[in-house]
Amino acid sequence: MTNEDPRILELRTMRAKARQGGGADRIAKQHAKGKLTARERVEALLDQDTFHEIEPFITHQGDEMNLAPERFLGDGVITGYGQIDGRPVYLYAQDFTIYGGTLSEMQSHKICRIMDLALRNGSPIIGLIDSGGARIQEGVKALGGYAEIFRRNAQYSGVIPQISVMLGPCAGGAAYSPALQDLIIMVEKQSFMFLTGPDVIKAVTGEIVDPESLGGADIHMAISGTVHLATRSEMDALDLVRRVLGYFPSNNVENPPFTQPEDDPLRMDDFLNNIVPVDPSIPYNMHEVIQTIVDKDSFLELQPAWARNAIIGLARLGGHSIGIVAQEPSIMAGVMDIDSSDKITRFVRMCDCYNIPIVTFVDSPGFLPGVAQEHGGVIRHGAKVLFAYSEATVPKISVITRKAYGGAYVVMSSKYLGTDLNLAWPSAEIAVLGAEGAVNILYKREIENAADPKAEHKRLAAAYRQKFSNPYYAASTGYIDDIIEPRETRAKVIAALGALRDKYAPAPPRKHGNSPE
Repeated sequence: MTNEDPRILELRTMRAKARQGGGADRIAKQHAKGKLTARERVEALLDQDTFHEIEPFITHQGDEMNLAPERFLGDGVITGYGQIDGRPVYLYAQDFTIYGGTLSEMQSHKICRIMDLALRNGSPIIGLIDSGGARIQEGVKALGGYAEIFRRNAQYSGVIPQISVMLGPCAGGAAYSPALQDLIIMVEKQSFMFLTGPDVIKAVTGEIVDPESLGGADIHMAISGTVHLATRSEMDALDLVRRVLGYFPSNNVENPPFTQPEDDPLRMDDFLNNIVPVDPSIPYNMHEVIQTIVDKDSFLELQPAWARNAIIGLARLGGHSIGIVAQEPSIMAGVMDIDSSDKITRFVRMCDCYNIPIVTFVDSPGFLPGVAQEHGGVIRHGAKVLFAYSEATVPKISVITRKAYGGAYVVMSSKYLGTDLNLAWPSAEIAVLGAEGAVNILYKREIENAADPKAEHKRLAAAYRQKFSNPYYAASTGYIDDIIEPRETRAKVIAALGALRDKYAPAPPRKHGNSPE
């Protein structure tokens, strides 16, 4: 038996050392917090035995104050490529056991390298984030490293899907990288995002702030609107990444993957024919409408706790990926406002980037009136929705289920913004104003002088609604392509998407538009 080549033995030793991260004690501390290590996360995310690591032997190059003397292999981040459901993906996973996963010059080098490879090969990039921020002892080198990552986030946006998974802290300037990406997933009670953390706030103002109340998952899901999805555990978050990627193509020149449906494309549910109340002031649940129409169990709502008057999410129709945009009439009557405008805008643009058709369900009485909204820039925010729908060249279909009043009708994928097919249910009301408000303006004097002003108002409103608000008037002037029974919606939209699959609508030559951000 021949002796092993010592160089091979050395390689095996170095690889084993790299797999140990910050060492057994720090790994034990990570587990004691209920957290997986970076390597365990990578293995859980990817298809079994598909991960191949890049640059495992890199170490940090020291700092002038020698505050981080130990040079760990990998320098606090694992990078490489593997597969999810048989499709190639690139990823990086920050290792909290090495200097708290803080970003150094060489860690940035590794992340940028794997991002560049993802772009060249047209594959998604996934970041598993668990970092205390910049490695302070490296000074401006760490800040420069962040800038290199941010530049790539911006330049590769809309070319390859970018997903960040918050599995621990994401502090300081590090938070800008996830904010530039397509989707952010957080873990409740475990992950945090903030520009100025509790220590900085205490040092500057003396105020003691709990990390969870400052930048936990609940805050970013319901208040800031920064995060798209949140889960209770790391494993749930990693499973969610796999599910989300199933709706996306690998890059902007491919179509989203097709999944063989088990749901009948011609399925009709009579339940839909009765879901919209005859009384327009009574709400109903738009989520039920969506769930009934799309392929069963395929709807994945994004940002469900923020701007709840609007609904966005990914689903499948006939096995093909679609983006869903809708109003929720049971929340604020489905009115449009600043936050819902921002929520819809970003989602429409994301779908357009990755060739995902957009289906819009419209039921909104208009934009929320009031001084706070006007001073907050509701005009500018509403214009973003207009810009996004007008700019989008993917197949676009709208279904007006009930109210489509004023500006809300126009911005929500109306026909003359370039929407390919505009359908309406018999319950649709398309007008500048609701009947009650319109007659108050048009017939103010007649109502005031009537013997019974309330009865006269009711009579005039009914007449206005019959003449102008019903879908047949809009259809007679070409603003609606067809009026359908609600139960027909699934079959009609699937057929339309099939007819629009090869749509070609090139934009005018330009560097880029100037969206009213």
